[in-house]
Parts: sequence; C-alpha cells; structure tokens
Amino acid sequence: MVNADATNLWYNESEIRFDHIICAIGVTMYSGLSKFVKIFPMKYKILCFCLLLICSALSSVSAQKKLEALFLGNSYTYVNDLPGLIKQIALSHGDTLITDQNTPGGYTLQGHSTDAISLGKINSRPWDYVILQEQSQMPAFPPAQVALEVYPYADSLNKYIKANDTCTQTVFYMTWGRKNGDASNCAFYPPICTYEGMQASLRESYLHMGQTLNAIVSPVGVVWKRVRNEGDSIELYSSDESHPSLAGSYMAACTFYATLFQKSALGSYVPSGLNPATALHLQQYASTIVFDSLGVWNIDTTKVKAAFSTTLNQNILTITNNSQNATNYLWDFGDGQSQSGLVTNHTYGAIGDYTISLIAQNACASDLATHTIHVSVVGINHWIDPNASLHLYPVPACDQLYIDTGEHNYSYSIFNATGCEVIKGKSSPEKRIDISALPEGMYFIRMIMDKTIFTEKFQVLK
Repeated sequence: MVNADATNLWYNESEIRFDHIICAIGVTMYSGLSKFVKIFPMKYKILCFCLLLICSALSSVSAQKKLEALFLGNSYTYVNDLPGLIKQIALSHGDTLITDQNTPGGYTLQGHSTDAISLGKINSRPWDYVILQEQSQMPAFPPAQVALEVYPYADSLNKYIKANDTCTQTVFYMTWGRKNGDASNCAFYPPICTYEGMQASLRESYLHMGQTLNAIVSPVGVVWKRVRNEGDSIELYSSDESHPSLAGSYMAACTFYATLFQKSALGSYVPSGLNPATALHLQQYASTIVFDSLGVWNIDTTKVKAAFSTTLNQNILTITNNSQNATNYLWDFGDGQSQSGLVTNHTYGAIGDYTISLIAQNACASDLATHTIHVSVVGINHWIDPNASLHLYPVPACDQLYIDTGEHNYSYSIFNATGCEVIKGKSSPEKRIDISALPEGMYFIRMIMDKTIFTEKFQVLK
C-alpha cells in the first residue's frame, strides 16, 4: 500500500455573511402562492413577480456577484493564501467572496469527515460552495485503494454539506502531480513514478468524485498541466517540487475564480512579486480550460436557466419553455396579464409591442429571460377552415350570441372593429355568450377549437 506525507497546521477564521433578503422574500411568497391566491390573487402575484424580478435582475449584474465559500483542505490550500488570492481577484472584478477555511497540513478527507472544526464550519452558515481538497498524493494511488480511502469520505462530507443546506454546491479541488512524480511511492505503484502518470491518476479520481456526487470540479490540475507544457518555463512549483509557488497559487486562484463565479479571469488583480505578463498568461490558461469544458467539470450543469422561444400567429402567442433545472415558472406577458406554471399560449387583445418575462426557479435559485414581440393584427385576419362545423345565430344579435360547434369545446375572444378584445371565455353547456354589454356595431369572434383557429364577423343591433 502506498502512503501519504504529512505537513503543518494552519487555518483562518471566517467573515460575516448577510443573506439576500429580497430573494428570500420573493421565493417564499412565490412558494406560498397556491395558499393565498384565492384571497388576493392579482395583487399577490404582481408583488411576488416584482420581488423575484428584482432578485433575478440583481443576480444577473455581472459586476456585483457575492459568494460565500468554505475551504477544507491542507497546505496546498493555505500556502500563499489561496482563498485570499481568489478574494482579491473577485474584488478586482467588482465581485465579493467571503471565505472561511480549515486547512491543517497533510489533512485528508477522512480527517475532515470527523474533525469537529471542519464539521462546525460546514454547519456555521448556508454556504454557496464548500471546496474539498484531498491530501495531494492519495487520489493518485491505485484505484482500489482510492475506492477505500478517498471516495467514502468524499461522499460522507458531501452528504454532510447537503444536510446543512441542500443548495450548497460541493467543489472538488483537483490538484496537480509532483514535479517529477511521487518518488516515495513509485516502487509500490509505477504509474505515479512520473508527473504525467501521477497527474492522469489525479484527474481520473477527481472527475470520478465530481460525476458520482454531482459536484463541481475545479480543474486546477488540468490548467497546471497546460502551463507546464506551454507556459514558457513559468515555474509553478516551490523548491520542494510539490507545493505551489506564488505563480502556481495564482494560477489556481484564477481557475477557482472562473469556476465559482463563472466569469473570465482576464484582467484580474496581480499580487506583488508576480510578473504582470506571467499573470496574464495564467489568467488566459485558467479561463480557457474552465470554459472550454464546462460539462466535464460539471460546472453550470445544475444551474437554473430561464429560456423560452415563441411563435406568433396573428395575436396568439405559442410558447416553448426551454428552461433548465427549474421547478416553478412565473410569466408576465407585458399586457397586464401574468400566469404561473407551464404556459403554452397567450392571446393578446390589442396591437402593440409586448415584452414577455419569464422567471424560472427552483428551491435554490432563479433566473430571468425576456423576449419582445410585436402584435400587428388582432382578431380580423385569421383563417377559417371551410370544413369546420360552425354556426353563429342570431345574426344580427342583440343580448345573446349562440354558437353551434357540435360536440367540440372551444375558447373564444370577441374583438370590436378597432381590434380591441372586449370579451373572452370558454364554451359553456348553454352554447351561448352574453353580449348584452356590447354597444351596437360590427364585431369579430375568434375561436380556438381542436387546435384550429376560426374567425367570424357578426353585427350587434339593439
């Protein structure tokens, strides 16, 4: 069996978290919509929608993102203060990262899984992310050994994290192979005798943890390999050929910024002691690797995304909801009408421009998508199926308009001569519509029956 080294103990204390109150109120109100809609449906829906709209708009402002992350690892995290570097990079982009950490030297995931400090920090607040870093050699050991000594504790910690807050995302910190391989364990497991073999084993183990636990992987080790191969002799290692130099930690910080904030690291803060040209190369490598393979690192695959497409047939809007990872939907059609749920169509009563807004959400997050349409015709130019069984009477009509469609059910809208919708509804057993409130004039009735649109003209005389 191969064995891991041990190093020193070091950790920082945490900073204070302030919850996003507006988002919490909006989500809470929306979740309770079904209970209260009978009491004050329109006012409640409008207030709920506005709060969620504000929440989504704030979360989409790229320069004002705030995250909270806990780092559980060892010296690969605390050397050069990796969390502090990520915080400074975030700040240089207008973002905020609040961090805490427990990173004793040589610590393993098994150690963290029973460590009172680590478990207490997990439970200290609802984190956005908890970053897990295994001892630097262990994920490169033989697969059977990794299955016994690494994976069970990754699973245990992930479950503990989710028990504290189901919305917290676990992130595995993929580390790098030692400069010339793991000499201390080479005789026991030859694949790790070289950097390349050790790096391949680390990559495989961390990706396995990310995939099986539906967790994110920060691909620091992959970026490290690219820099080694193409980085014009940028020295990533410290003198022990294991821990990171300042350049190595900075590269890791750029990778984490791109992973956690899902933004490019280009133009980031550069610490004193690091050549700006070198820093720019590291920013580019980190951003490219992260964003070229988001699915591989399991980044963005569980994020709520609001998306929809529309087809406009005269004034009837057909909607295809393409949102991802959402459980609730709230629509605003720009005409004073809103609706929740899986909406498939909407009818506009007047000509004009309308902005459709969709807020898609789950228990953890929400997202906003908008689309603007132009309605140019309302209720007059629809086609009629010549084979349809449709009869209106009496014509002219006075107080009641009767509709004979056989056994078919339908929905209808009545428009005046200027194209404004004046009455809408659905078929009734009496097969009649009360038009007693309509003044004299010419009108058009549009019916949707069996996915077919019919339009007829009729006159009202008093």
